[in-house]
Amino acid sequence: MARILYGIHGTGHGHAMRGLTIARRLKQHDFLFVCADDAVSVLKPEFPVHSVPNLGTSFKNYKVDFATTIKKAVPLLWHREKYIRELMDLIHAFEPDVCMTDLEYFVPRAAERMNVPCLTLSHQHVITCCRHNLPGNMWWDTMVQGLTPKYLFKPTAQNLIVSFYQPPVLPKYTARVVPPILRDQVIRTTPEDKGHVLVYQSNSTSQALIDFLQKATRRTCYVFGYSREEGRAGNVIFMKKSEEVFLQLLASASYVIQGGSHTLMTEALYLGKPIFTIPLKSMVEQRFNALYIERLGYGMQADMEHLAPHLLTEFETRLSRYQENIAKGRFCGNDLVFGLVDTFIRTKKLPLTGEPKVVDAPKKDAALRLGSPEETLALFREQK
Repeated sequence: MARILYGIHGTGHGHAMRGLTIARRLKQHDFLFVCADDAVSVLKPEFPVHSVPNLGTSFKNYKVDFATTIKKAVPLLWHREKYIRELMDLIHAFEPDVCMTDLEYFVPRAAERMNVPCLTLSHQHVITCCRHNLPGNMWWDTMVQGLTPKYLFKPTAQNLIVSFYQPPVLPKYTARVVPPILRDQVIRTTPEDKGHVLVYQSNSTSQALIDFLQKATRRTCYVFGYSREEGRAGNVIFMKKSEEVFLQLLASASYVIQGGSHTLMTEALYLGKPIFTIPLKSMVEQRFNALYIERLGYGMQADMEHLAPHLLTEFETRLSRYQENIAKGRFCGNDLVFGLVDTFIRTKKLPLTGEPKVVDAPKKDAALRLGSPEETLALFREQK
């Protein structure tokens, strides 16, 4: 049994669900998560959490709100030494065998100073660590926006990248690209086609999309992510947030319309659903995801500012072709990822080849429940 300090990016649920899925499977180890914002509500019911502010992204009118994002980031970066030292104290008290990070800023820096091996497990570093053949209209944005995963959330000495597309790794990085991690609920779900469309907006919303849906298709569109959570406007039905209902509608949809979220893309692809993706222009990771959806023949990408009904008509005529292409893909890497992470935890090295399996061992204690940072430190000091 080992102890793992695991930093999780807190904006949205995708990063937290990935960490939760790993910790549930590798329950023979002790996990202590470091996160904030949305991730706390996902992780705290089952695992101990130490809250540290999060470097996140703000959105407005289907665009990144750079002013608000920078306004929130500057104080955190100005006081970064305080938070790094706080986590160094936590490492001293918790004595982790290894650290892990999923796009979290402070944990890898504290781990480096304390000489604790740290594994990056994320999707975003597919941008930084891999070679891509990009269209001309993405070069500049990739260079500028790619500075964030390259320097702010820089790769660690060892990197495990989960992605539904798997470009070659650049020689300068120690990294491995593997299929995504899926929630157990998704794996247990049986897909069918009831003819409707699932629509989801995770970061920001636009009325233009609702107008588009009403004009472009006669199918019923179940829409999640808008401030309006009930009622109907033509063929558009607004839905309240519900994980169970969302998954049911995803499994029975004909196709999915979404932003550029990698998590939903992988779940939709696993269930055989073609994707009409509308990425945020100012989020380069979403644009990469949309690019590969189109290149691999899994669907079509569009621009929110130039939505036209004929685009969806064209997309619907190609559904069977998209489905055939999706059927050839591999979208669940759970067993492989669990084995790789377990091997890293035990050996402090990420295997770059092979498919290691999880080494199961009985867990001697139930998961710890922690409170404030002070209580967290006190509890672990008492155990020593």
